[in-house]
Amino acid sequence: MNEFLVIAFLFFIGSLVGWVLELLFRRFISDANPERKWINPGFLVGPYLPLYGFSLSALYIMAHINVDFIQNEIVRKIVLFCVMAIVITAIEFIAGMIFIKGMKIKLWDYTNEWCNIKGVICPKFTFYWVVLSAIYYFCIHQSIQHALHWLADHLAFSFVIGFFYGIFIIDLAYSMNIMARIRKFAIDNELEVKYEELKEVIRRRNEEYKSKVSFMFAMRSDHVSLSDNLKKYLEKYIESGENKIDKLKNIVADKVVDKVADKVADRTDRK
Repeated sequence: MNEFLVIAFLFFIGSLVGWVLELLFRRFISDANPERKWINPGFLVGPYLPLYGFSLSALYIMAHINVDFIQNEIVRKIVLFCVMAIVITAIEFIAGMIFIKGMKIKLWDYTNEWCNIKGVICPKFTFYWVVLSAIYYFCIHQSIQHALHWLADHLAFSFVIGFFYGIFIIDLAYSMNIMARIRKFAIDNELEVKYEELKEVIRRRNEEYKSKVSFMFAMRSDHVSLSDNLKKYLEKYIESGENKIDKLKNIVADKVVDKVADKVADRTDRK
């Protein structure tokens, strides 16, 4: 079977399934969504996440890696899953940094996670990738193989894949146009836009104006332009920065007071 069709099919399936996984994770598990609302997890409008498409393609390729030089079968599988997780983490890091450096936009933020790197990757989610790699290998890989054989016998299905990519390209062009506007705003104001926080600002403003809150079109607002929403985001950004400064001042002041109190107590004890 044509290798291009194989990768195209895997990217198609991975993008769709990944979107569903992220949708459910953010709805029921993520601490970043305390209100438990349905949130479109991607920067695109449609139900697909390219990161997962690339990841599934990588998993499929790495599942064929020969690690027979490791004698112990359990160790062999653990090493394979760790390699898979490292590769996917690398894909995640590259994708995140492309948007941060090129677009001045942080699509996701792991800043509060332990031992994170630039808020883009962290050990916690790398561990999740290890688990997902094991699930893929034991539960999904064989099904993917069968699906590819079925696809080889039913090439008419390639029309569905072509239809997906047609919509995907239109969606990508639309979304990148919005990203370009956000990038200009970020450069003009010398800041890095956190995409999820911007979506939350727009969602809350839509609720204030009693506008229909669009689940898929997260950047769209009926009564307020994107420029106005970006200005509101800037106000929130400045406000949060001032709050951090105030908290830092309070912490420093408390430490100074504690030191003075300790010195006074020490002098009193000496007398």
